[in-house]
Amino acid sequence: MPRVKGHYRQERAKRAELFKSQRASYGSMAAAKRNNVSIRPIGEGELGAMRGVWKAAGLPYRPKGRDSLKNLEKQRRSCPGYFLGAFKDGRLIGVSLVTDDGRKGWINRLAVHPDAQRKGIATLLISESETILRRRGMRLLCTHIEVGTDGSFALFKKLGYHVEKDILYLTKRDNESY
Repeated sequence: MPRVKGHYRQERAKRAELFKSQRASYGSMAAAKRNNVSIRPIGEGELGAMRGVWKAAGLPYRPKGRDSLKNLEKQRRSCPGYFLGAFKDGRLIGVSLVTDDGRKGWINRLAVHPDAQRKGIATLLISESETILRRRGMRLLCTHIEVGTDGSFALFKKLGYHVEKDILYLTKRDNESY
């Protein structure tokens, strides 16, 4: 495949910009660590608090369907290390659900309590989620972002994610609560 003139310069510029944004994000992660934030799997008894973070952060969820405590407990039991929480002083302040389909890794349901936003918590959760997925052999990392969550969209872009313009997301729901 022939190279387009200037291709290497463009690629080098993209990598430099990505590195610069990642360095800024690592600074956010360091700030989160300095603030005694720990990332660990969410326990079964903490699922209600997880839904509380979603609600406080304004992340839409379906408490009578896919996000019911019964369904979340079942999902967490099947992949306990994939439900990540950010904790400060024993309080759950951030959440990320990690999944994979054997080909792609997914970071889902990322939310940080409003009192803890803009302190590097989301960056820390994304980084830990990516680490888990890479350990499982995932090399394509993806996320779904709810419309209206501009801060989340901007953060993922800053961390090197991009919009796939040639992919449409379609769903088929057996029940509207899913």
